[in-house]
Amino acid sequence: RAPPILTSSGKTAVNKVGFYHMAGQELSMMSLNAGAVSFTHIVKALEPFFSAMVSGVIFGKWMNPVVYATLIPVVGGVAYACLKERAFSWLAFYTAMGSNLAFALRAVVSKSALDASGGELGENLTSVNLFGIVTCYAFIQSIPLFLMGEGLSFIQLWKDALPNSSTYELVKGLVISGLFHYLNNEVMYLALSNVHPVTLAVGNTMKRVFIVVASVVVFRTPITVQAAIGSAVGLGGVLLYSLTKQYYEELEKNQAA
Repeated sequence: RAPPILTSSGKTAVNKVGFYHMAGQELSMMSLNAGAVSFTHIVKALEPFFSAMVSGVIFGKWMNPVVYATLIPVVGGVAYACLKERAFSWLAFYTAMGSNLAFALRAVVSKSALDASGGELGENLTSVNLFGIVTCYAFIQSIPLFLMGEGLSFIQLWKDALPNSSTYELVKGLVISGLFHYLNNEVMYLALSNVHPVTLAVGNTMKRVFIVVASVVVFRTPITVQAAIGSAVGLGGVLLYSLTKQYYEELEKNQAA
């Protein structure tokens, strides 16, 4: 893989995306810590709406209102599938909404960088290279937050985790978890280079359904009727969104011709 070379404009753009990436990750973790996991996933299911609004404002190009309407069963189905308890936390709500906005901005600005022509942002700026640089920038930007939030208390947190596992197991778990998280986001950037940011957000939303299915298969977790109904509605919404978006894109092409 050829290493990327950024121009001054490219560094500014990647620094901005890195901040959105870091903010989205931090706010997601804060939301999960502040409230119920199911509640965070319900709020995070609103991500397609944030992406639709942000992409419309930045790109200045809005899709047909019917296409936006098809996002309702996607979001509603996933929210219903994740709704196991009604525990509410304002901190969890605000941080989850903040992460939706941050990730929407990350996707839209990244898409703009990937679509940039003429090498104005740099050379070899492929989707996977872009995410690699974004991760490096996000890591550097997260260090001050780490020092202010945990600081030296991290040492005690590490010691508290050791009674349940050895140092080797803890390090191995962190490395494997980090590797899969990185690969997940790298694949997401590969997809982003070929699809609209709203389409990517729909895929991220449906990912929550696949997590439920994976837990059933791997951990033999029983699935409720509610989760099955919500998943089916969400999957149907994704199909409806894809077909509707394709229909209006073809319609626009025919009218332009």
